[in-house]
Amino acid sequence: MNQSMAEKTLRGPDRELANGPGAAAILSAGVGCFAIGVLALIGDGSKRMAGLFTFYRPTGPLSGVSTLGILVWLAVWFVLARRWRTKVVAMGKVNLAAFIFLALGLLLTFPPLGDLLLGK
Repeated sequence: MNQSMAEKTLRGPDRELANGPGAAAILSAGVGCFAIGVLALIGDGSKRMAGLFTFYRPTGPLSGVSTLGILVWLAVWFVLARRWRTKVVAMGKVNLAAFIFLALGLLLTFPPLGDLLLGK
C-alpha cells in the first residue's frame, strides 16, 4: 500500500509521528489546574497574599489566582512543547501525571480540605 506524500514527510521511512506537542498540551493543563489549587490555598491562607492576588476588586483574590494559573499553564505548555517538539512521549505516563495534577488541584480548591491544611 502506498502512503500519501504528506504521511511520508511527517513520518519518514521508519519513524513514528511525534506526539510530544500533544503530550505537552495535556500535561500543561494538569499542571495549570494544580497551580490554581495551590494559589487558591495560598490566597485563602494569607490576607497579604489575598491582597496581592486581587487584580480586580469585585472578584477579589480569584482574579489573581485564575490569571496566574493561566500564566503557569501557558508557560509550562510553551516550554514542554518546545522541548518535546520532535519527541515520541509515553502518553500513558503523561496522561497519568496530568490526571494526578488535575485531581490534586481540584482537591486543593475544596474548602474543607483547604481549611484542614491551613489549620482552620
